[in-house]
This record gives sequence, C-alpha cells and structure tokens, in this order.
Amino acid sequence: MNRTLRSLLVLVIALGFASVVCLGLVFLLAGDDIVDFLRVAPARFNVFLNRDALDEPTGESTDPVRFLVANGDTPPVISQNLLGAGLINDSELFVDYVRAQSLDVELEAGVYFFSETQTIRQIALALTDSSTSQITFSILPGWRIEEVAAAIDVNPLFGFSGSEFLNVVGRGAQVDPAFAQLVGLPVGASLEGFLFPDSYSLSPDITPIGLRDVLLESFRAGLSTQVIDDIRDQGFSIFDIVTFASIVQREAVQTEEYPVIASVYRNRYDISMNLEADPTVQYPLGNASNWWPRITAADYQGVISDYNTYRINGLPPGPIASPGLRTIEATVYPDETPFFFFRADCRTDGYHDFAITFEEHLANGC
Repeated sequence: MNRTLRSLLVLVIALGFASVVCLGLVFLLAGDDIVDFLRVAPARFNVFLNRDALDEPTGESTDPVRFLVANGDTPPVISQNLLGAGLINDSELFVDYVRAQSLDVELEAGVYFFSETQTIRQIALALTDSSTSQITFSILPGWRIEEVAAAIDVNPLFGFSGSEFLNVVGRGAQVDPAFAQLVGLPVGASLEGFLFPDSYSLSPDITPIGLRDVLLESFRAGLSTQVIDDIRDQGFSIFDIVTFASIVQREAVQTEEYPVIASVYRNRYDISMNLEADPTVQYPLGNASNWWPRITAADYQGVISDYNTYRINGLPPGPIASPGLRTIEATVYPDETPFFFFRADCRTDGYHDFAITFEEHLANGC
C-alpha cells in the first residue's frame, strides 16, 4: 500500500472516530431530547403529510356523544375508541398528532362530550382537561318524578337511564334517615315533591344516587330555618306543606296568584272542606303518553284513588309534583283572603277569578 493510500485510510478512520465521538457527545449532552426527537420524527412526518385531515370533521351532527377515557387508556386505545364512536376517521393520525404535539402525556381519564363536527385537533386538546365537561340539566316546577326521568332519557349526556333514577327516588327506595326525619317523609314514600326545580351543572360521571342527593340537598338548602320553624309552628310537617304546594304549583299559572290560590286551599283545609283540586284527579290518571291528561266532570267521582281530593277529605297521601321555592313559601305564607273557590277567567291569560260562595263561583263561569 503506497503512502498516499495509507494517509487517506488514516484520515478516514480519524474522521470516523471523530464522528462517533461527536455523536456520542451529542447524545450525552442532549440526553432524552434527541431520543424524543427521533421517536416522534415519523409521527411528525405523518402529521405533515396529512395536515389537512386534522381539520376534517367526521360529520355534521352537533348531537353530543358521551366518550369515556378510562384510567390507564393509552393513546392507541383512546384513538380506537374515538374511531369506534365515529368521532375521528384516522386512528393512526390521531396517535401521531398527540405524540407530535406532546399531548400524549397530558391526556386525562374522565368523561367527555364530543360531536361529529369536532376535528382531531379539537378533540385531542379537549382530552387534556376533563374538568371542562359538565351536564346541564333543568327541572321545571310542577314536574312529577316520571317527567324528571323522561328528561334524563332524552339527555344523551347521562350515563344512566330514567328508570335507573326512578329506582332510587320511587316508592320503597332507601332515603337518608336525616332527610326523611327533617321533612316528615312517611316510611316507604317516594321522593315525589322533593326533586328541587332548578338548573344544574352536574359532573359527567354523576350516578342516579348522586343526582338524587344533589336535588335533595338543593331542596334542603332552599328552605330557610325561619320557614322550617314557621311550618312547624303552624302544626304541619314539611311533607304536608310540600303536598299543599304541589297542588298550588299545578293550579297556578301566574306567579302573583300563588299566595291567593294557596289561601283557597288553606281555607278549605281549615274548615275540613274537601280540597277538590283537579290536579289530584289528573295525577293517578297520568301515564307516559300524557302525565297530566284533561279530565271531565265524571272523573271527579269516577277516579278511584287516595289522591282524588274530590273523594277524600284532607291532604292526599303525598305531593303530586315538585313545587318551586316561591310556591312553597306562598303556601307557608298565603294571602289572608275569604275565598273558597276559583276558576280560570274568561280571558285565557292564565289568571283566575276568585269567589267566596259557590253561587259566586258559578257566576264567574264564561
């Protein structure tokens, strides 16, 4: 081997050794950074090639889809579940995107609500914070427990059915003894009347028992100590007043008439006159097709039920719906009136005409 070739060989070996040393120093100084770079390089390349697909939704439906990320779910598992739910079109692209953006270590377990209109970018970012997911749920004054259950069934965000909720609020369900004692709830009675009407922001992982407890706590928080004391001073239990108020709630349309209508029923009760409240006839007749059906004069005596206050004296066995706080307070503090009768006025405006005698009541007819 001549001197020139030997010199070139030595130079190549020297350069190779220097390269190895330099590369070693790079790995030594860069540590995990270079490893991470090499790991995500293919993912970044795939994301670059398919960048337009990152912003393409799977559909046009805005209906919320409940999506669960369980503890321990990896990005590939999450991506497959998203694909199965119809929320993304490319599971591999999703995995590469979260890796390329370093979101793979930030994905949180929890319940989320997505729609077909969201993109991979939007879904991936949302999956880093499960605390933003909430269920908005409203109960209207005058709803019976079956109507609350029906509202659960039409809300796709809940992880349980209306029938499962009825199992924990219906007759015979276990009730917190402290709450039962506070309100005077009879043994075995349902929680009809105590599912407090309001708008709620609920945890996405709420259970039937959890929802029940939220509603009962809202009821308890709504009654001041003064109202509770005044109920007892009047010789009633909270259960009695809520039963009264549920009737007022179903009869009244205009808020300002709450205390007047309450006075009518309190006046009747005080002289042991039958309450003769139409909603107490509707209640036992209600069914899934119409929980508050129209009734006829024949139903007043024809509906055989302990709730029918045309047939029974005093209060029915319990509330027929959930009254709002203003209705409860109007029942505790009714107007002082001489009225024993009322009927809808002839203006169809939601107001009523009130009367002292039955003859006056008949004269108020249209």
